[in-house]
Amino acid sequence: SMVWAAMPGMLFRKNRDSSFYPLDLSWVFGYNSSLAVHSLMDGEDRVLLYVSSHTVVIHDILQNRQSHLQGHTNVISCLCVSEDKRWVATADQGPDAMIIVWDSYSGVPVRTIFQSHSEDGVCAIAISQDAKYLVTISAAAVQKVCVWRWTLPTGEPTCSTELSPEFGYQDYVIFNPQNPHEFVSNSKTQVIFYLWWSGQISHSLHSHTAWLPSSQTFKCLVGQFSQSVFHFNNTQALTGTSAGKLVVWDMHDPRTLPEELLPKPHGVTATKVVAMQEESLTVLQVLDSCIVTGDVKGQVKFYDGQLRLLTIYSHDTVGPIQSISFSTILRDAPSALPGSSQPFLTSWSDSSNSVSLTLNRNFILSTSDATMFHVATDSTNFGRIMTEAKKAVNAIACHPQEPLVAVGSHCGLLKVWEYKQTQYLVSRIFTEAGIQCLSYDPEGHLLAAGFTDGSVYILDAISLQSICEEFQCSQGPVTHISFSHDSKYLATADETYSVTVYKRVLQNGSRCWEHLAGLVSHYKPIRGILFGVHPDSNEPRLLSLGEDRQLVEYDLNSSIKDHLVVTHRDRLEQVAVPLCLTWYPQLDTESFFLTANNCYKMKLYNTTTKMCRKTLLGPTYGSPLEKIQILPRTSSADPQQHYLVYITKDKVGLQMLPVDGNPHKSSAFICHPDGAADFAVSHDGRYVFTAGGKERTFMKWKVNLHALDAAAFLGGEDLIPFYNLLDGGREGKFFRELEDYFYYVQLCSQGIKTLETRQVSTHIPLEEVPSVMRAIGFYPSEEEIEEMINEVKFSKYADTGEEVTKINLDDFIKLYINHRPALGLSMKTIQQAFQVLGYDNEKGDKVIDRGDFLSLLQCRGEQMTEDELAECLITLLGKRPRKEGSELDTQPPTGAAALTEEDIPAEITAEIFVADILGLPIAE
Repeated sequence: SMVWAAMPGMLFRKNRDSSFYPLDLSWVFGYNSSLAVHSLMDGEDRVLLYVSSHTVVIHDILQNRQSHLQGHTNVISCLCVSEDKRWVATADQGPDAMIIVWDSYSGVPVRTIFQSHSEDGVCAIAISQDAKYLVTISAAAVQKVCVWRWTLPTGEPTCSTELSPEFGYQDYVIFNPQNPHEFVSNSKTQVIFYLWWSGQISHSLHSHTAWLPSSQTFKCLVGQFSQSVFHFNNTQALTGTSAGKLVVWDMHDPRTLPEELLPKPHGVTATKVVAMQEESLTVLQVLDSCIVTGDVKGQVKFYDGQLRLLTIYSHDTVGPIQSISFSTILRDAPSALPGSSQPFLTSWSDSSNSVSLTLNRNFILSTSDATMFHVATDSTNFGRIMTEAKKAVNAIACHPQEPLVAVGSHCGLLKVWEYKQTQYLVSRIFTEAGIQCLSYDPEGHLLAAGFTDGSVYILDAISLQSICEEFQCSQGPVTHISFSHDSKYLATADETYSVTVYKRVLQNGSRCWEHLAGLVSHYKPIRGILFGVHPDSNEPRLLSLGEDRQLVEYDLNSSIKDHLVVTHRDRLEQVAVPLCLTWYPQLDTESFFLTANNCYKMKLYNTTTKMCRKTLLGPTYGSPLEKIQILPRTSSADPQQHYLVYITKDKVGLQMLPVDGNPHKSSAFICHPDGAADFAVSHDGRYVFTAGGKERTFMKWKVNLHALDAAAFLGGEDLIPFYNLLDGGREGKFFRELEDYFYYVQLCSQGIKTLETRQVSTHIPLEEVPSVMRAIGFYPSEEEIEEMINEVKFSKYADTGEEVTKINLDDFIKLYINHRPALGLSMKTIQQAFQVLGYDNEKGDKVIDRGDFLSLLQCRGEQMTEDELAECLITLLGKRPRKEGSELDTQPPTGAAALTEEDIPAEITAEIFVADILGLPIAE
């Protein structure tokens, strides 16, 4: 197998040019600086292992190449590596949390444990010295500790126990290197020592809790616990604290052999607190016969077994140390240890062989401020490997002509990479505020940046130096920024719902920028700004779209200083919220722009009339589309074929155009489980870059259009993909019922009782579409009906100039699938409406008063007349007006008077409305 034949370094020999996926992860930038970085290889091949979001990255620093271990659907919360650096165990937190054990030589996931701590996931994990066992601690309020024999194919832990909340949140765990049946964990205030064993019948795990020693006990400030280790003498354990001290625990009657274990843990006592330094200790390790500490000032110190200082490594550029990882390769012993005049400060050294071997190991430092260093112990070399963003990465933009990508973070760091060779080029740090959005101008000379304090910088695209004074015209963080096609205008949107426009002008013979005007054009968050070109001229055209459902178009030519002119305001949606928009490729004579809303629908609007011309089912991958962009054509692509790139809350995907509702024409992959903030597309359409927001990472994805084309082909042609979206498919009961309704409408249109010869047809009149839709369980509003009718009526108008008056069954099925609710009828949606419209009755239920209910239907939204409402309710309730009174009183009551109090209760709940009035079943 690949695992048995695997060798170190084999992982990078795989052929990465071929991919079976439309999007293939090519490179990961940034990493989770709260987790450890591990040195897998050192020397000619300097290979590191670290975590970025939900991906394990194995990075060959010297050869500039990466390999990615992908399998988690949530952000990885903890990891551990075996002593020989071969086996890597990772775990996550979130829905369907899992534990995966990887072979770092081959990249194969050799064991996956599902539902280990499925309710909350795992917060701490460790692997035993012999690499046979894992211990995990759950992230739940009541934490659970489990021991796993991961080499066995069982899905159950060998043994487990629950911890009382009074023990504190245990977030660190480690095995005793000399006894895999013993491990220790700690919270900020308590340390727990464990012994475990297993038999054929029962499994047990016992613990001994050691409380935080008080300042009165040792007459000194102890501080909070950070990490714990077992002393190599096997009679003691150590715990580092935030006060720069080590708590020494004495373990009475320690046992090393499993057969000697008794059904109770040995006693543990805190015997002393040793003041090591003033700075807080963040890392504590035992390596060979040395004890190693790391602290918040970036110092690494080596001690012998008696806690006597051997060596200090420090540098003024190193921040708080998060992890230390030593090479397994021993270098040749140096002739002399570095002196105090070098960047490392080295004290005296023990001459014992074990200490010398320890000090002959190079090591990797990672800091909590997202920096990695390689420390060569035989020289003064303190090499910086990488410096990444310390805060959220929300801004990303690709150069329009060169293979460059610019990335900005909330820590003020702006970096530019050459992405084909993955080379860092230039950076700049802004100390005043964080970068929220970026945009290159179409010529590639300028880079505009919007900041969290509302400022806007216009920079030289190469040097990143400002070409003019920054603008401070926005009252809130700038969320969107974009140049016009001719680079004459720059527009921004901010969190105060304002659109601001800047204009390029000539001043003293040179180009410069000035603020033109701004306008609070929306009353809810702005989802996008879009520059285009007027169809009858080459002048820029500017649109903005907000969650208020308003599409606002501005007249830039007529706008003057401090006065931004609006030419049109159009409401795009009735109920759904539009989330993004882009210009649609010119596939025929009519021009469109494309929007996506929070109901998983994509809509095409005529660019001139703003009429909705088509509604289509969009990708349904757990969350709606957040941003969309047309993929630039590649040189090898079919010139007639276009593609759309999109991101959802946590995924990046591709969609074939034209959009028609076929689910096989789209594909998506998890990119940032904690939320994708933005994305950018390379100028040649070969790469997509996604920004991970608070994950502090961004990723490069290679585009493989042939894989998406193949998936669409295998999904079937014509109506086959749409039949599969119907309940029961082509041969199901629903389809037969639809056919019956369709042909029944044909009979009705010709007259049920006619004696004339029937005209067999495959079409029904367009005006009958709403009736059939309602008959099969889709209840569109009047506006939705109008959009459906117009979609069919004008479907061929641009080509032939004629209106369509009838529809066949195939087109009707497509119309139904694209317009019906993507996720079906939802009780939750109705309950949310009652939350808004109703009030709490005496029982605490959300109800609507009967009078208010009738009034709302007649006065709000798509208003119904009293007769229409009465007819509707009588039909729903199965009532018929009765003749009452004497012979003179022969007329039945009409309108709402036909309904009695028994028919509609005085207080209507969501359940009564659905079950008793609408007559629909409520899912349990």
